[in-house]
Amino acid sequence: MSLYDDAVLVLKSYEDQTDLRQAYLDHLAAHPDGMWKSCHAGHVTASALVIDPEQGRVLLTLHKKLRMWLQMGGHCEPEDTSLEEAALREATEESGITGLTLLPGGPVRLDRHPIPPPCHCHYDVQYAVLAPPGAVQEISDESLDLRWFPYDEVPAVADESVLRLLKATRARL
Repeated sequence: MSLYDDAVLVLKSYEDQTDLRQAYLDHLAAHPDGMWKSCHAGHVTASALVIDPEQGRVLLTLHKKLRMWLQMGGHCEPEDTSLEEAALREATEESGITGLTLLPGGPVRLDRHPIPPPCHCHYDVQYAVLAPPGAVQEISDESLDLRWFPYDEVPAVADESVLRLLKATRARL
């Protein structure tokens, strides 16, 4: 199965955010290349919130280009066979943590947001991953900083999209 086909199946089975989910499906139907960064009309991305429920904290990255505290994530790569795999790969690469596991149940949220040209939009499929006990992060070259934040400190550093993702993740735990 191709990554495109996986994305369509994942989105069709996602039961929340009905209108936004349909916008993702419509975009993919209109853009067979809609999984890739080269699709300037917008493209699907995969992200994951790294969470440590035992310590009541999340790991956020200070994004190098946007200079914002965000969850891990980014563009799909040709070797990705599923959105879950892409989200887990991105979370592992950007956090430096091995042994992350996906929170069961598929995507936690969808978040469509504008991006600077030449592209117009990211259709982000957001997952959550659980950090293993004693996880130690290691900053990647994609980040300015990488830091654990207690749940109650996230509103002071992150935007609404991260807060919505944290809320949805905690509801699923």
